[in-house]
Formats: sequence, structure tokens, C-alpha cells
Amino acid sequence: MKKEKKKLKLNEMIVFIAFAVLFLVFSITLRNVGLGFANIDNLMNILRQTCLIAIMAVGMTFVLGTALIDLSTGPIVACSSLICALLVQSFGILPGVLGTLLFGAAAGALNGFLVAWLKMPPFIATLGTQTVFMGVARTMTNLKAVPITNKTFTAIFGGGSVGPVPSVFLWMVVIFVLGLVLMRKMPFGRKVLAVGGNARAAFYSGIKIERIQMQVMVIMGVLAALAGVLWSGRFGGGRYTLGEDSGTSVIAASVLGGTSMFGGVASVSGAIVGAVMIGMIDNALVMYGLNVHQQMIVRGLVIIVAVAISTSREKVR
Repeated sequence: MKKEKKKLKLNEMIVFIAFAVLFLVFSITLRNVGLGFANIDNLMNILRQTCLIAIMAVGMTFVLGTALIDLSTGPIVACSSLICALLVQSFGILPGVLGTLLFGAAAGALNGFLVAWLKMPPFIATLGTQTVFMGVARTMTNLKAVPITNKTFTAIFGGGSVGPVPSVFLWMVVIFVLGLVLMRKMPFGRKVLAVGGNARAAFYSGIKIERIQMQVMVIMGVLAALAGVLWSGRFGGGRYTLGEDSGTSVIAASVLGGTSMFGGVASVSGAIVGAVMIGMIDNALVMYGLNVHQQMIVRGLVIIVAVAISTSREKVR
């Protein structure tokens, strides 16, 4: 256990060092582009763009920590944004938000049932549900966007700010604190890492593996739904494309942050830093003048590097 804690601290140190180096490089090389990379307005823009990825990365940290994976998060976000918009417009803020989170929990429970109880490989199971939710998002409103005119909702959920701080950042902080406490201070976090590190040993120690797997999938589903709520609040409505392509960024953020794709090692704080790193890279690519296709190449390379780092960490274990 002490060895794992030291390894986790080392992984966290690496991601923080990489974050500092990237920030320094971008600040120097892009200081004369526009108002500069390190301009406060640009940094706040990066935060707005990455907070939702960071929120989902917290959930993905629990999923990967259990040696599972969830590919369906992006389409769940898209469905959630539409469900939230429809419910808020028809029934108000509280029913809209609660109904959307309930959908996220149900979506996560479906993934958990397939993986934990039917014993389907998580990659295949969530690839299937990814396609299902993608189709649902497209048929729900016949590809039409659903606007949200409730200004109170948009102010609280993603579109407003408290002074200079975007409200979506405050939501990220809340989820970060809850995730950190759950992972480091509660028995659930230790069980997650035990299941991911050695499922057989966890079983013989009395941990109900299926229950833990179901719970982490439900957590992921709820956080993806919350991201959908915040996305709809930020953009003033729901749309089938909102957050649909965010799944790979969520996984990359968690892995860059020190979470092993093979389970047993996970870092909530690292996932947040990893998400902001990806946001910084995306922002810098635009400032460097790369076109959309070139940006896709770099993002793909970032994901490859993230997986390579995770694999190399596993070899050291």
C-alpha cells in the first residue's frame, strides 16, 4: 500500500511538472499572439472549455481505477443536454436537472449491468451503448436543437459567473472535492483500487466486485449527465452534437493525470490537471494557427502519448 501511494505521488508530480512546462512554453512562444497565451481572459476561456471535461475525467478516474473503461460518455452528454432542455422548458429547473441526472444514473447502470453482471468486455459493451445513445440523441428531436430560455438556469448551470469566476468552474471544484474525498478518504476509494489492482484478491478479501463495478459506472453516468446539464446551460440549449466527441479527451485527461488504464492506480487531482493540460494544448494549437485537420492530428498524438505513458507505468509496477 505504501509503495502504491509513493507511486501515485510520483505520477502526480510528473503531471504537475508537465503542466508547468507546457504553460511556460506556451506563455513564451505565444506572448505576441493576440493578447498572449497567459492573458487572464484567455486563461478563463481555457477554464470554461475544460471544466466539463474535468468533471467527467473525475468519473473516468474511478472507472479506469477499477480496470474498466466507458466509451459512451460523449453520447450520454448529448442525450442529457436534450433531455435537460426539454424538461426545463416543460417542468422547470429542479425537475429538469434531477430528471437528467436520473437518466445519467440509468445509462451508467445499463453499462454496469452489461459489464458487471453479464460479464461483457467493457470496451465492447460501452462501444455498443455509445452507438445506442448516439442514435437516441439524433432521433430524440429529429436533429433539432432545443433552446432553454430560463435565464436563472443558464446563470447557475454553466452560463453565468460569480464575479470573474465562471459558474462552471465552481461546479468543477465541487466535483473535484467530492471525488477526492471519495477516492482518498472513504472505503469506497480503496475498494475501487483493490478491484482494479487485483480482482481475485479483492474478491477473497470480501469486496463485492460486481457492486463496485456497477457503482463506478453509475458515477460516470451521473457526471456525464451533469456535464450535459452544464453544456446546455452554457450554450443556452440542448443539441445532439454537444459533448458527443468528448469521450476520448476524458479518457486522455485521466490517463495523463496518472490513472492507469489497467486499474489499481488513480488520481483525481491528476485528472483535473490532465483536463486543463488538454485544454491548454487545444487553445495553443488555435493560437499557433493550425487548421482543424492539423489540430486533429496533434490531439490524436496526445492520446497516443497518454496511452504510451500509462503502458510504461504499468511495466514498472
